[in-house]
Amino acid sequence: MIVDLVDGTYELFRHFYGLRRFNKGADKPLGAVAGVLTTVLQMLDEGATHLGVATDHVIESFRNDLWSGYKTGDGIEPVLRAQFEPLEDALRALGVTVWAMEELEADDALATAARVAGDDPRVRQVRIWTPDKDLAQCVRGDRIVQVDRKAKAVRGEDGVRAKFGVAPQRIPDYLALVGDSADGYPGIEGIGPRGAAALIAKYGPIEDFPQDALGERQNLALLFKDLATLRTHASIPAEVDEIRWRGPTDRFAGWTERMGAPKLLGRVQAAVEARRVAHV
Repeated sequence: MIVDLVDGTYELFRHFYGLRRFNKGADKPLGAVAGVLTTVLQMLDEGATHLGVATDHVIESFRNDLWSGYKTGDGIEPVLRAQFEPLEDALRALGVTVWAMEELEADDALATAARVAGDDPRVRQVRIWTPDKDLAQCVRGDRIVQVDRKAKAVRGEDGVRAKFGVAPQRIPDYLALVGDSADGYPGIEGIGPRGAAALIAKYGPIEDFPQDALGERQNLALLFKDLATLRTHASIPAEVDEIRWRGPTDRFAGWTERMGAPKLLGRVQAAVEARRVAHV
């Protein structure tokens, strides 16, 4: 089987700003939610059977206590922020497993689910649907891969090495050195992507760097590495059998009306029928 893990927060932002190109600022209250549901239904149409979506129910996490500049919910447009919880509820009505994260982040949930599915011998491949750089650390060979819709790329271990110049397990070290503007930490001044890859190739993880490699900046680099390291033991229902899609709940029809997207009901009914026929 193939397990599909979706970054719901990224998808919500992607659809919200994608719609902005056409709606001239007249944002529909649930427009981005309908967009994410459309994407998930497309995955189901294409044969997805085991699927989980992670969301940032609360933008702030334990990492904000580690670094004062870490990302927060400040600056998120109210019309977008108001769609976070409706997205979670609409996905649950669709019958999709949702991990709505509070103390940890959506990325930690995806990392945990990828580890659990990757350890299951029944699973042929795990696909993590997000372009976020930090999720590249979860890639393992071609068994756990990262799907980047934006770049239209599927990256296994070789793809991660080609993009970043380091192995997946060294992504936290790489991000600690170059920084991650999306997450709000700057990295180590004067070290760019090539320099970071060269240092990691020479010395390995930051813990093994000689003292003169970073000097007094070593502890700061280790802090940034901690920020970049995803937690893989989140307390979420991530076992493969728990994320198998079994069809929508009775509430989904009401959600299609609320979203002003009645065609989604027909699509989900078609997906259910296709599975019924396939198992006859």
